[in-house]
Amino acid sequence: MTSPFLDPSRSPIALIGMMGSGKSTVGKRLARALGRPFLDADSELERRCGVPVQTIFELEGEEGFRRRESELLQGLTVRPDLILATGGGAVLRPENREHLRQSCCVIYLQASLQDLWMRLRHDRSRPLLKTDDPKARIAELLQLREPIYQDLAHWSIPTGRQAPERVVQDIIRLLALR
Repeated sequence: MTSPFLDPSRSPIALIGMMGSGKSTVGKRLARALGRPFLDADSELERRCGVPVQTIFELEGEEGFRRRESELLQGLTVRPDLILATGGGAVLRPENREHLRQSCCVIYLQASLQDLWMRLRHDRSRPLLKTDDPKARIAELLQLREPIYQDLAHWSIPTGRQAPERVVQDIIRLLALR
């Protein structure tokens, strides 16, 4: 249930979920359908830093990346018309969760381990998947993060194997029912 103070027509909409859940793909289409601007937090961080996320991880570690991500989120969530795709781990910091909960309509794009694996199995660009067993790492991250996503989200939308356009339609229907 959404906060009585948040109105989806006036508040930023933040998409949360695991890497590979469709936040960027759905976010772009949702923004187009609603006539709003879209930003992917990881892409914006890369633009501002001038280097890929992977390089930030290599130079500053995950903690340095998460610090930069927190600073970025605080600035982006004040834009009332924004559709924002957060990084999958943005919810790990309590201050990010509180800020998202208070400032945004938060929608969790929920995907199963199998769906995430099918989408990510050939992806070599994600620092957290640079391991001997990337599927096990996805499972570990999902187990850790899913309760946080569920607790933080005003709404959850399964992404499963349906087309992104269908997920966008589901979100628009959900927002209209509010």
